[in-house]
Amino acid sequence: MSEQRDAGVMLRLIYQAMKCSGIDTQAVFRRLNISEDYLWKEDLRTPHAAQVLFWQVLEEETGDPDIGLNLGQKLPTYKGHVLEYLFLSSPTFGEGLRRAMNYQRLLTDAAELNFHIDDNDCYLILTAAAGEVRRIGHFSEAFVQGVIRFFNSVTDGKFKPLGVHFEHQRAHGQERVEAILGCPVEFEQRETRVYFDRALLDYPSPHHEPRLLQLHEQYASEKMAELEKQDIVGRVERLVAELLESGEVTLDAVAERLDIKPRTLRTRLSDAGTSFNQVLSQFRYRLACRLLAATDESIDEIVYLTGFSEPSTFYRAFKRWSGMTPIEYRRQSRDSEEKAETGISA
Repeated sequence: MSEQRDAGVMLRLIYQAMKCSGIDTQAVFRRLNISEDYLWKEDLRTPHAAQVLFWQVLEEETGDPDIGLNLGQKLPTYKGHVLEYLFLSSPTFGEGLRRAMNYQRLLTDAAELNFHIDDNDCYLILTAAAGEVRRIGHFSEAFVQGVIRFFNSVTDGKFKPLGVHFEHQRAHGQERVEAILGCPVEFEQRETRVYFDRALLDYPSPHHEPRLLQLHEQYASEKMAELEKQDIVGRVERLVAELLESGEVTLDAVAERLDIKPRTLRTRLSDAGTSFNQVLSQFRYRLACRLLAATDESIDEIVYLTGFSEPSTFYRAFKRWSGMTPIEYRRQSRDSEEKAETGISA
């Protein structure tokens, strides 16, 4: 199974909300050990499990125990993505919703959106795959507001929640949550749900265009195929991490663990625009950078942890990757961290 990731658009929306709220985004991203430039990386997909650390750091930096609820009010409307186009070019809101669910992995492969209809109720079910993430109130309260705002946008202001259920606990402030969402809210429920009027499923889209719908579905299918190609890269990276300590990090060893032929693995990686040697090299580089910047491990230990047999081989590889020796990289990382902590610009 591939590592569960969110499309970069989700993080960018939160980032824009942070900026609108006057939050020191540089301080937050320094603590997360990433550059703000990272947000604009093409085809960015971020590890969903990192949501836990992200919201923890955000709460600590702002001192706001309701940071998710408050940022949710500042979230820009989700626009300019193929999922929005599928809604707009479908004949009705319900048809758009059904189509979007077929391609929701383009937004995240770590959460699932479904909807339920019976004689009495109609509601969306929002499920994050990681249980720990589901219980983060910040994530859920911001995400639900984003979903409501998006559905309101594609229905020309007609979508209004009739009620919301959250899985997480909330010790206080329920009345404020209800005032913000504009409906009754219940916490510590079995699922996160957004109830709405089932008549909205038949709401006609004024932008319905069959030819555009066909083009949007074709494009969504192509993007899904690209993601499926990239799945193999994530699986190889995880096996590389497992095999590094044994020293048996070869294409044949990884192919055996994947239960496929080495030639098949080579072809699938090529289809994904990379090779086994590139995946291995990039993984070793990221690991080495993290160990040098964030730990006090000796160089000899880092040589071992990154799967090199000789320090000299590691030194040459790291110099080729970064343009610096490992010692120079560690020193620069420590200097940058000290300057950031003392408020001196690098």
